[in-house]
Amino acid sequence: MKIGKLPEQVLVRSVLRQVKHRRDEVLAGPAVGRDCAVVKLEPGEVMVLSSDPITGTVKDMGSHGIYVTANDLAVSGAEPLGVMLTLLLPEAVEEPELKELMRDAERACQQLNMEILGGHTEITNVVRQPLLSVTGVGKIREDQVLDLEDIRPGQDLVITKWIGLEATAILAKEKEEELLKQFSPEFVRTAQSFDQYLSVVEDARAAARVKVSAMHDVTEGGIFGALWEMAEGAGVGLEVDLKKIPIRQETVEVCEAFGLNPYHIMSSGSLLAVSEDGLGLVRELEKAGIPASLVGRTTGGNDRIVRNGEDVQYLTRPQTDELYKIMG
Repeated sequence: MKIGKLPEQVLVRSVLRQVKHRRDEVLAGPAVGRDCAVVKLEPGEVMVLSSDPITGTVKDMGSHGIYVTANDLAVSGAEPLGVMLTLLLPEAVEEPELKELMRDAERACQQLNMEILGGHTEITNVVRQPLLSVTGVGKIREDQVLDLEDIRPGQDLVITKWIGLEATAILAKEKEEELLKQFSPEFVRTAQSFDQYLSVVEDARAAARVKVSAMHDVTEGGIFGALWEMAEGAGVGLEVDLKKIPIRQETVEVCEAFGLNPYHIMSSGSLLAVSEDGLGLVRELEKAGIPASLVGRTTGGNDRIVRNGEDVQYLTRPQTDELYKIMG
């Protein structure tokens, strides 16, 4: 497609027609000539905003962006309402690819009962591959907002599902040919299917039914990065049992194939929650069909310790995510 704004007919048939209206709060959504969305809140509600760029993968970029941003909203305790999408595309992208990306984003929004509120789509020579930036909008009662500052020493740490799901799915799709030289097609298909677990919206809703002090989605930097960030934001220490951190065998083997550390790799789909009653939280999550594991506790002081039997490791500030070693 030619550099510049999308022609109106392309915008209508490949972008706007893919977007559906489903939220009563949205009074004005995307349309030709409309630059702003209008969202109505009830008395006592506040708006929660989050923004994420999707740069680590091109395949299934639309749904990936929706899930990652909805996760950020959900862990604050908010109900995800909608997103604004800014999509920058290189000249080589054809209209069918754009339409499929929008359909992919809309499918994820339908699953999560969200709306695409608007945004901007442009063909430009400043990017070499599609770049999607997502700004999410959520709502919550003002007195129910969760904050890391509410974490106290002596509370339980719970992790949902398995770490490394996001990176495993990305690697299995982007590096399929390389993995098929080492693993069976069934193994690779299973690893690719991990993107079905990327949303933690239901995890957060289930966790909210039990008293939680805070929640954090495990994204760049992996579980070790998330543990550090949560502890640093709360001003507490940690003691975690490495053997209790849940991880799928497919993730272990895919990471080994590329020489990557699964504890430092993108892990959207896994929720880290802090609660006074970790076992009760695990039971509530499992009642909702969400696997969960009690992995440790917060402590006083500043030591962030991970134990592996007799071995002790001290967490340090998050470094560049392991996935970028392969995906550049």
